[in-house]
Amino acid sequence: MKPLLSDTSEKLLILTAPSGAGKTTIAHRLLEALPELSFSISATTRAPRKEEVAGRDYYFLNVADFEEKISQGAFVEYEMVYEGKYYGTLSAELDRIWKQGLFPLRVVDVVGAMTLKERFKEKALSVFISPPSLDVLEQRLKLRGTEDPQSLRERVRKATAEMAFSVRFDWVVVNDDLTDSVEQITRIFRDFITPKP
Repeated sequence: MKPLLSDTSEKLLILTAPSGAGKTTIAHRLLEALPELSFSISATTRAPRKEEVAGRDYYFLNVADFEEKISQGAFVEYEMVYEGKYYGTLSAELDRIWKQGLFPLRVVDVVGAMTLKERFKEKALSVFISPPSLDVLEQRLKLRGTEDPQSLRERVRKATAEMAFSVRFDWVVVNDDLTDSVEQITRIFRDFITPKP
């Protein structure tokens, strides 16, 4: 069912968290709860994971193609998140969603989220998802089974630094119960996108 929206005012919903805090799982639940949202697909130079589909989960680019798009000004934000691994938000991807009369849900790393919030200001609402603790985060990453010991240490170290930036976001939600977190963020997002009388 397509929502009957006369004007999305190019609003943007931003969801961020340290890796392993649950942002992707929460994003899928939000997309089910709020038909006004559309998942904004990231561009990346990392290799696909086995369950990921190009054009649905990510736009997978090689480094040369990504850097060519940088030189063309095709990104509203981008960064090298890990050594040799770029991620970015394509302007054309946001435009694609707005033209459908929907709101982009941008699931992005912490630095990218801060960049987007600074660029879109009051037209963006940003939510930082915090793990209950770094120990819980490390256990979640281990259970995911996608990290070798070195990359696990790197992600935990990065998460420690990212937690310090949580105060820069509009809302902080501690994800200690998935259902409660989804319900809370659904209310936050619905209030932001509902036209005010």
